[in-house]
Amino acid sequence: MKGALYIVSTPLGNLEDITIRALRVLKEVDLIAAEDTRHSRKLLTHYGISKPLISYWGEKERARAEEILRSLEAGKSVALISDAGTPGISDPGGVLIREAIEAGFRVIPIPGPTAAIAALSAAGFSMEGFVFAGFLPAGESQRRKALQELSLERKTLVFYEAPHRIVVTVAAMAEVFGERKAVIIREMTKLHEEVMRGNLRDLSDRLSETKPMGEYVVVVEGRKAEKVTTEDALEEVGMLIKKGLRRKDAVKRVAEEYGLSKKELYDRSLSGD
Repeated sequence: MKGALYIVSTPLGNLEDITIRALRVLKEVDLIAAEDTRHSRKLLTHYGISKPLISYWGEKERARAEEILRSLEAGKSVALISDAGTPGISDPGGVLIREAIEAGFRVIPIPGPTAAIAALSAAGFSMEGFVFAGFLPAGESQRRKALQELSLERKTLVFYEAPHRIVVTVAAMAEVFGERKAVIIREMTKLHEEVMRGNLRDLSDRLSETKPMGEYVVVVEGRKAEKVTTEDALEEVGMLIKKGLRRKDAVKRVAEEYGLSKKELYDRSLSGD
């Protein structure tokens, strides 16, 4: 009988943020695949869990995925955990998950902490829909391009960022998004958790005056409804088409959003090609 791969969410920082089901699964599986065994051993020791551990961090991920698949084929059950939060969400684990699915193994999610959702719940912005952008590109031009592609998005935006890039990233957001409101949470659920609220320009100034430490989640409000020019609407249509929408559907969405003529917008979008 083939084994099963359990995707187990673990605490972001506070060790109390783990579900009863997650603890049971970690105690019952045959093997635990951890992003960093040294980090995960602290959690497991805290709850008296002693199981064989295998690391799949960085360069080891693809090679270790093959090893873990062999364990699954032998009928063993495996729990996949990352250093914090949910594996595969801007964390290693995606390679193993995809290969396990392709090989026909059962992949079972054990839900729990995810930094993006936790930050979104406390931000106070619209939660009717949101866009999770994860980590932006490290290069300046690529980062700016990614932000520009998101600049017309009406949904709330959620980003992750490392301490050595948080200052330049928020400065770039302020330049592209303007004075939109944002919430920045540092070291979520940990001893030195800090929540910063304000507009992006003010937050950028505040960050430049401090020493960045810890992991960051940045939540930015979506673009506000406003009267737009036809040129702005055409730009938004173009962005939606690049994302994979058919021209007809992109035009319909934008025209209805801003109260514009669908026929006129469609014709203008064609002439702009």
